[in-house]
Amino acid sequence: MLSGAPSEPAATSSAPTRAQDLFSGTPGIALLHGAHARTGLAEWTIAHAWARAMTRDPVHAQPDFLCLSQGAPAVAFALREIGHRAYGRALNVLDGTITAGIRHRLGRAHERIDRGRLPALREYDLVGGMTGLGAYLLHQGHDTLLLRDVLGYLTRLTHPIRSGTHELPGWWTRDSPTGQPSPHWPGGHLNLGIAHGCTGVLALLSTAMRHGVTVPEHAEAMARITDVLDAWRRTNPSPWWPGIITPTEWHDGEPRHNGPQRPSWCYGTPGQARAQQLAGLALGDTERRRHAEAALLACVTDPRQLALLNDASVCHGWAGLLQTTWRASADADDAGALSERIPILLTNMRRHIRRRGLPADAGFLTGRAGVSLVEHGLTQGQFTSSWDMCLLLTG
Repeated sequence: MLSGAPSEPAATSSAPTRAQDLFSGTPGIALLHGAHARTGLAEWTIAHAWARAMTRDPVHAQPDFLCLSQGAPAVAFALREIGHRAYGRALNVLDGTITAGIRHRLGRAHERIDRGRLPALREYDLVGGMTGLGAYLLHQGHDTLLLRDVLGYLTRLTHPIRSGTHELPGWWTRDSPTGQPSPHWPGGHLNLGIAHGCTGVLALLSTAMRHGVTVPEHAEAMARITDVLDAWRRTNPSPWWPGIITPTEWHDGEPRHNGPQRPSWCYGTPGQARAQQLAGLALGDTERRRHAEAALLACVTDPRQLALLNDASVCHGWAGLLQTTWRASADADDAGALSERIPILLTNMRRHIRRRGLPADAGFLTGRAGVSLVEHGLTQGQFTSSWDMCLLLTG
């Protein structure tokens, strides 16, 4: 098993934002140690120590900034996934705070739509917005009115929006890909990635539908997203989608890239294909499901695409590709074709680590804890947890 994630939290508290950051801080590392404890590879005392480190300082939950990656949702996601009965009372308190914050954010989002303005990226994306909060609510395992309200907002988000003389998809953001307006991105952009764009929205809507949680216009909203994805699907040399579309590209109807980008979870074919596979499964659309699976298989068997990976991380490296492929293979029409690639991808990741080392960061999304968590599941031979709901891969 890979190592490198710290086994004990620091004796003194780190900055609260780091201690309560799911993707780069303490909660993500706690996910790993919780998985080890559940499978008997470590004592519960280690997981409990990381849980205490998350809550050493007051858990922050400012309504305007509430999101899956930070503060109360991040801490609660980790505690719920660790799954120990000792955390029940803390989760009840956190969930009350999170509910109030989500309702606040929903109100602000609907007001923005009513005004006919373009959204900020962090209004709706997985990492900082309502898609991530929807994933948190789905991870709770309950069909709640609040979850349906989040899904209702996301269906409304997919309606076209007018900006000047142009009609644009409703998730066209005024921001640059960094999440802030930039003079280098006049007119903003359209994001097709799973971490920050419409395939994250599609994955959440699809997963909710598979769990029997639907709202009015649910399928229609999914169709509005897949129509855009179909329009931007390219097949040279194999199926792929751009991650980001600029106003010029939208006007011209053609991406600047002449081939697939890095095969990452966050922006590349793996995350995009998994979201569309989930949509096909939810809607009973066999053709879409098979097209998505074929795109992923072409990706993981193409040495040119694999050569673009330059780290081992979950976000944009080998671990994310492995986890995505495993989840997709479990649902695939021809599961064997994708499953056969997993040992090869794992070997490639280990070879990369031997040559270039583990990520410098200790955290989950771009660091050592995420790499170790993925390998832990693979070496155990099954995934009995749903930690990757925060990546919208669980299905």
